[in-house]
Amino acid sequence: MSNKNYYVAVVGAGPAGMFAARELARNGVKVAIFNRDIKPGGLAEYGIFPDKHIMKRGLRAQFQQVLDTPGLTYYGNITIGAKGDLTLDDLRALGFQAILVATGAQGIKWLGVPNEALPGVYHAKGPIFHYNLLPPYTQKMFEFGKKVAIVGAGNVMLDIARYLIRKLKVDEVIAIVRRGPAEVKFDRKELEHVVSNLDLNALDQEFARVAPHMLAVGQDPEAAKNYILEALPKAEPANSRTRFRLEFLASPTQVLGEDIACGLEVEDNILVAKDGEVKARGTGNKRDIHVDSVVFAIGDKVDTDFGLPVASSEFAKAPQPRFPVEAICYEAYDPAKESVIEDVFVAGWSRQASTGLVGYARKDGVNGARAVWQYLQTLPPIEPNDSLLLARLKKLGKPYVTLTDIRKLVEIEAEEAQNRGLESFKYGTNEEMLEKIMSIG
Repeated sequence: MSNKNYYVAVVGAGPAGMFAARELARNGVKVAIFNRDIKPGGLAEYGIFPDKHIMKRGLRAQFQQVLDTPGLTYYGNITIGAKGDLTLDDLRALGFQAILVATGAQGIKWLGVPNEALPGVYHAKGPIFHYNLLPPYTQKMFEFGKKVAIVGAGNVMLDIARYLIRKLKVDEVIAIVRRGPAEVKFDRKELEHVVSNLDLNALDQEFARVAPHMLAVGQDPEAAKNYILEALPKAEPANSRTRFRLEFLASPTQVLGEDIACGLEVEDNILVAKDGEVKARGTGNKRDIHVDSVVFAIGDKVDTDFGLPVASSEFAKAPQPRFPVEAICYEAYDPAKESVIEDVFVAGWSRQASTGLVGYARKDGVNGARAVWQYLQTLPPIEPNDSLLLARLKKLGKPYVTLTDIRKLVEIEAEEAQNRGLESFKYGTNEEMLEKIMSIG
């Protein structure tokens, strides 16, 4: 009986990477998943608000089923990349015929305004990872003060607002929105968690201010306002006196402060219709908004140090793909050489940063795997040699985590949650997780 098979490395164990790996394994491919974190799940584990226990339990169960797929092996606590434990060339040398990168958007996206590096200025990724207990963010300090500005108009903004309003119970949260009320990206269901704290008088005044600009481009202010107010009947009861308000048509131009952030300078915008799309345009009028801290919830970008060429916020992709799926390209590309990177593919947020939620990432991962499968059909099968990989991992001088270890950790944390009378529990440092795994052999 032949031991020949195709051999693929999947980098990243979020929804895109996990379901891509399963798709390949179901086609008989031998797959190794490499994950920088100890636990699988990515943003499904560390990016969803902690109180969404039912959703998280459901996703964890799905991921456990994925990891049980025959032909699939998991290696956690291993970083891949130009500055990682293993490089892409290392993976090639270990015999992998193709590499699917599904690491998400691990870079930090900033606006590039003056003083955004001051203490008291955060990217949303930091506090979200902090309160979701992703190492090493659990050990970082986030000082918000009593009055906080969040720049953005999506669900991430609402997640941060929910944390500040319901957990920290700050005095005031101001969402700074570049465009108008008709362009908000948040879901009304997510708004239900904080809408009880919404200052309705301030909302009325804000709509009175922006209505002329909306009408000028054919937008309906009343419909936009109703979209927000329709969250009220199902609102989660307030548990703090935090004042929450939305400030539209404002673009940050600089962070105020010298040694520490003390506010935002913003430019007032108007709405303009161009090529069938409504956009914001600055008026030149600037004003100050005084707050104790600023959080930028403006999306993400890929890790520019990973070792693949980057275009905008994403890894560069081939303009003319060899193996498209649903007319989408999943093939990594080197613009400097004007050539496809033969054996590297990208999926999920690595392909298109900050797009969609778990369902989108899952579908994109599966489609990325289908592109890899097409590529594999151009190659002869080989005899994968796991012993080479295991020998290399042992030389790293650090522990790596297997599926067996993950199962142990799940049991340990479930028992801890029960002992503490909690819905769920998880350790906040890699050291604690590794210690617990090793303690039961």
